[in-house]
Amino acid sequence: MKSTQTGLFYLLYRTFAMAYILGAMLVSVIALSCISSLSAPQNAETQVPSAYPARMKWWTESRFGMFIHWGPVSLKGTEIGWSRGGERRGVGGTGEVPLDVYDNLYKSFNPTKFDAKQWVKIAKDAGMKYLVLTSRHHDGFSMFDTKLSDYRITSPLSPFGRDVVKELADACHKAGLRFGLYFSQPDWHHADYMTENHSKYIDYMHGQVRELLTNYGKVEVIWFDGLGGDAKRWEAEKLFKTIKSLQPNILINNRCGLPADFDTPEQTIGGFQKTRPWETCMTICNQWAWKPNDDMKSLSQCIRTLVSCAGGDGNLLFNVGPMPTGEIEPRQVQRLKEMGQWLKRFGFTVYGTRGGPYKPGKWGAATSKGNKVWIHSYHAGSLALPALPAKLVQHRFLNAPSSSFASNSSGYSVNFAAPKSDEIALILELEFDSNVDILGPIPLTTSAMHAKSAKASNTFGGESEYEPFAAFDGDPDTRWATDSGTNSAWIEWETSSQVTASYIRMAEEYGSRIQEWELSAWIDGAWKPIAKGGQVDKEKRYSFPMTVASRWRLTIGSATEGPTISEIEVR
Repeated sequence: MKSTQTGLFYLLYRTFAMAYILGAMLVSVIALSCISSLSAPQNAETQVPSAYPARMKWWTESRFGMFIHWGPVSLKGTEIGWSRGGERRGVGGTGEVPLDVYDNLYKSFNPTKFDAKQWVKIAKDAGMKYLVLTSRHHDGFSMFDTKLSDYRITSPLSPFGRDVVKELADACHKAGLRFGLYFSQPDWHHADYMTENHSKYIDYMHGQVRELLTNYGKVEVIWFDGLGGDAKRWEAEKLFKTIKSLQPNILINNRCGLPADFDTPEQTIGGFQKTRPWETCMTICNQWAWKPNDDMKSLSQCIRTLVSCAGGDGNLLFNVGPMPTGEIEPRQVQRLKEMGQWLKRFGFTVYGTRGGPYKPGKWGAATSKGNKVWIHSYHAGSLALPALPAKLVQHRFLNAPSSSFASNSSGYSVNFAAPKSDEIALILELEFDSNVDILGPIPLTTSAMHAKSAKASNTFGGESEYEPFAAFDGDPDTRWATDSGTNSAWIEWETSSQVTASYIRMAEEYGSRIQEWELSAWIDGAWKPIAKGGQVDKEKRYSFPMTVASRWRLTIGSATEGPTISEIEVR
């Protein structure tokens, strides 16, 4: 949808938004198709939120949870499960820890400083609303008092002998922190796993899940991790029936061969998705289990990851790996506390919000709730926001008071001033006269030159997916592409007004195809060359003399294969 918005679109959409607020969910298929056929912001979509089950409401509003990977492997400081070597079925660890050593670590594992109440306090101080513990990882060691195996934390051979799951469940329930359990369907320790006796293993696995959901009170989430196994391998349909009979309101992730309740992108921020719940699982350091001197994410990285997840309409399940003593590493505790301090100031822009309406990107992220939108800019400078189909009532800057804001027919122009003190995100609050939290994703660019139109000499297969505008939508996952065998090409774009620029940044989807290029600006009725260069590779930035123009052209004079560019930014 590339045309400008019409008054009819505004009227129909605002009528629909008001109906949504009042709970009038019986919108006809005809009405929806009319709305979708009308004009909208360029490259934007209007998505009606899925009717998520009521039992998911707490989870989608929480946005932030704690993941905990812990077990006897912390004695070695290697990765949980995967460092178990010598797997006889050819599936499993890297071999860092010999099998016979790994499988006997629990006999020396005595985390006497484990304090479940302290872990819960750390999570709550961080602003986390739920907690998910690894009850059993791929290595098969059970951190609970299972009656089905001696390979467990309460074994007579364990010097610790305490039920970690029970202590943590009790502490969460008492403190009002929602409790969940990770459970790995694969078990590289079990003699029957993936053998001719796999059916016996399935009985064992299902039995352990039954124990976990029977003996530890309310469990809000069960987080499977099946390594790509299909539903048949785990007899998932039967398992899910058992789970629902024991804990009717429990939430189940998508790693047991069935879609279940939510998606789980790992170690990456999920894409914008309002039609199905999702949760990024990510580590605070590099490794899931504790590793001495592991690199830890900065506070800025942590907060921006959380905000970007919320801005894409997802949650962040942030992982810590406790030490062999049972303590969470002090520097990790401090980082989580700092996150909590930020959330005390700005948590209302994260908790209980929907993602969008603007699509997250390198520029930052937007969240919304009802008639309010919060723009989180990760950098000082200019930002062009396409208009929304609602009347802007007021705006306010939450932590960048010297910034400026202007509204015009095409949208909103923001200039975030650098704050006097360090701020992780510069936040602008926009208030409208009607509900806007069902909109999105509306892409934008970090450039002051938000392209209102774009054209090119060639588009791969003539397909809209690879159209020229994809190079200016602020989304690194989309791209302008040319046909295979193309050795030269040009792409041209125009902004709604004159802008001043001094550099071009290009991100090539496939490195080193472009060999020669030239940037020109339309000045005094002619194209004037202002910059040129050679190989672009994945991403490069080139400076040029300050130039004022509204039309720009990138000419690719030589390429080894069809040029394809994900982002062009001139500012």
